[in-house]
Amino acid sequence: MARKKAKVINEIKVSFPSLSENERFSRLVVSGFASQLDPQVDEISDIKTAVSEAVTNSIVHAYKNEIGKIELVARIYDDNEIYIKIKDHGCGIPDVKKAMEPLFTTSPEEERAGLGFAVMESFMDKLRVISKEGKGTSVILTKKLRTKLDK
Repeated sequence: MARKKAKVINEIKVSFPSLSENERFSRLVVSGFASQLDPQVDEISDIKTAVSEAVTNSIVHAYKNEIGKIELVARIYDDNEIYIKIKDHGCGIPDVKKAMEPLFTTSPEEERAGLGFAVMESFMDKLRVISKEGKGTSVILTKKLRTKLDK
């Protein structure tokens, strides 16, 4: 039996400059938006951490030493899943598969751990990274939250 396709019940779109102080802003926006699902503390913490990693990657790696635009889209589905897309229009990732390997970093001089994608993957149900050199990167995060009956 085919699974019923989930329906979007709410959506937000926000864009902001790739300034380090906007990493905190992005976490607040997503956690505030997700709060309508009445998530448990650990769920909201997981979401905030994953968003923080994705936005930080855009700030640090996508635009290097310039300010660019980061776009954030979040959707809530009627099956309690949250979808979050963080998109930049920066330099892109030449080899996504390599970049997703734990400890890989393009900024060893900045003492980056290279764990951003691994952290996102561990806190969310699904992680998808789409990138094109010179065009930018999209990070798509999804997580199904426990329903109120599961609490």
